Amino acid sequence: MPHHVLPVITRSEVNAPKEPLTKLYNISDPPYHGQLPSNTSAYRKSDANTAIVIDNGSSTVRAGWQSDAAPRLQFPPLMARYMDRKLNRKLQFIGSEIFFDGTARGQAKNVYEPGSNIVNNWDAQEGILDYIFIKLGIEDSVDRPIVMTEPLANVGYARKVMSEIFYELYNVPSVAYGVDSLFSYRYNRGTTGLVVSSANTSTHLIPVVDKQPLINQATRLDWGRSQCVDFLMRLLKTKYPGLLTSGKVTETQIEDLIKSHCYVAQDYENDMVKLLDWTGLEDRDRVVQLPFQEKEVVVKTEEEIRRAEEKRREGGRRLQEQAAKMRLEKLVQKEQELEYYKDLQRRISEATTKKAIKSLLDEDEFKDEAQLDRKIKEMEKSIRKQRNKDVGDLEEEPEEPPTYPLLEIPDEDLDEDGIRAKKAQRLLKSNHDARARAKAEKEAEKARQAELQRIDDERREADLDGWVEERRGARLAVLQKIKDRERLKAELTNRKSQASQMRMKHIANLASDTPTSKKRRRGGTDDDGFGADDADWMIYREIQAGKNDDDEDDEEEDFSAQLKGIEAQLLEHDPNFTEQSTQEAQKDWTKSLVHAFLRGPWPFDGESAKESSQFHLNVERIRVPEVVFQPSIAGVDQAGLVEIAEDIITQRLTSHPSRNDILKDVFVTGGYALFQGFEERLRTELRAVLPADFQLGVRTAKDPVLDAWRGAAAWASSGESRATFVTKEEYLEKGSDYIREHNLGNVFT
Repeated sequence: MPHHVLPVITRSEVNAPKEPLTKLYNISDPPYHGQLPSNTSAYRKSDANTAIVIDNGSSTVRAGWQSDAAPRLQFPPLMARYMDRKLNRKLQFIGSEIFFDGTARGQAKNVYEPGSNIVNNWDAQEGILDYIFIKLGIEDSVDRPIVMTEPLANVGYARKVMSEIFYELYNVPSVAYGVDSLFSYRYNRGTTGLVVSSANTSTHLIPVVDKQPLINQATRLDWGRSQCVDFLMRLLKTKYPGLLTSGKVTETQIEDLIKSHCYVAQDYENDMVKLLDWTGLEDRDRVVQLPFQEKEVVVKTEEEIRRAEEKRREGGRRLQEQAAKMRLEKLVQKEQELEYYKDLQRRISEATTKKAIKSLLDEDEFKDEAQLDRKIKEMEKSIRKQRNKDVGDLEEEPEEPPTYPLLEIPDEDLDEDGIRAKKAQRLLKSNHDARARAKAEKEAEKARQAELQRIDDERREADLDGWVEERRGARLAVLQKIKDRERLKAELTNRKSQASQMRMKHIANLASDTPTSKKRRRGGTDDDGFGADDADWMIYREIQAGKNDDDEDDEEEDFSAQLKGIEAQLLEHDPNFTEQSTQEAQKDWTKSLVHAFLRGPWPFDGESAKESSQFHLNVERIRVPEVVFQPSIAGVDQAGLVEIAEDIITQRLTSHPSRNDILKDVFVTGGYALFQGFEERLRTELRAVLPADFQLGVRTAKDPVLDAWRGAAAWASSGESRATFVTKEEYLEKGSDYIREHNLGNVFT
């Protein structure tokens, strides 16, 4: 099953809504803890052999003396430096101090290259070293040796520049470098094993035999906790477009969410299928509330509500009375007009000359007596309908069939006015006949539908299974038509879609004084370029907004009616088709997998600012940390952690005499080890791919985060470390590329 596709879950039972949401998780505040204190007492008590230990991590810098039980300083490798125009002075912030104000956050620079553990901002690195030495009580030149951690296979240029800074800028007497994960392994009393260091920017696997790392067999996976932050941010932006806008949620806050809510699934495929299942979803779904501004709602008392309701009812009664009065006045006015036209008809009948008749007709803008007669009949009909509606004192007179006496008279026997009247009667007769034909066709269609229904009933009784299958096919066809219509509507709102472009071309062609034929348009010789500019798109949108949508509404209602009719038949005759199978039931949010994914097992009110500022963590809780086992989930073209470990043990070290001993101590360290279930999952996965006769032992560092610094401090305090320090004299004599190799550091490359 592709990992990027949600599993399809069908629910045959009605899911009852869960209890109202009671627990919300908020994003953390910026991690500003004030300025770290300076302490000069430890420096005064130290001697020339007391080393300063610096774990120069890509997520956190830790520093202290070799005699300390824990690092005195811990802060992110960030620096902000800018000129404050109000104070007219240059300000500098280090570590979490950048969260003191917005300007510092905006000017913050990281020591490391984004997504890497290689130092590339040496100005920021120098500012951080200044900060460390000042906080440790050293104000002038640094007259104490330094032990600094570095990543596995560190770039030679990075170590060279770091050495130049120490020796030439700070006048450090001696420096030693070591790999952080190997320091952690030594601190946890490891001798032979496989070190799995999953840290902030990458994951390393280092085989160690008798305390000596096999650097040439080590392998790196480009995935760590910082990539988890980027991955979760991408997932949430895709899941909730527009919610996590720039600056609304910081990387630090996303990292806190990962630490608090993500865990490693023991059976990822099975857990992904069941994670959005309705049962227990309220416990698996975590709702994170972003800051929001709720709309102000005026709360009224019951007395105010009662008075407002009475006022509305009174207003409604007044409106009804006014409407009835206006209708009555209009009816009286119509009756008066009818009496006037009847009096006009009487005066015309009493007129003796055609000139007098024409004068009376022209006075009221009538062409002939027939038009006056039609006007009187229309008014009588309108008055009768109005009286029946308002008063109910008149009976509806049966409509007399129209007559067309002039059609039987030859044109030779009619004068010019009579011929015009004859043409009018011919048009009226054609219209009347057309309505009669339409009515007859409608009756015939009813009879045809009744016959089809009878045939369908007979077929259903003869072959129920075939009839049901046919109805199901018809239902799918109607659903596809509805989807096609919705997709077309969506495409018409997209300027770049082919449907919108073609529609704009048709509009331009119809509006042109010289419309082009389809054949000429295909040739491309008459393309006027309409639709290429923003102004053309706005014209098209105005046409879309102003056009009559009656046809589309009728089509939509027709599809809906067809679907309901087919589903009604299936409900009646197909025992496998239930109410939950209908399209209307499928739209129920309690049975929607998409709703469970986006909003959990609770209803969603789009008008609520509070609910619109929430996002739900469910599948992301196991999807994000799973990448280290399956990098393809995040588009990383590398083998997973277990595959790399299997390759090292069964392929590269297949003939090594200590291969079996390495498997007995698989040591996990680094920030990834803090994920719940990581050690158990690694043990299970390794056991599944290794031969059954291999002994396997997996353990985690006592403190996966701080043990690297503690191991470096303990090593600096031991006598064996002093022979590995490079003194300033050796640096000046042998160059900045010179290092002393030891079993906890990198080799010269």
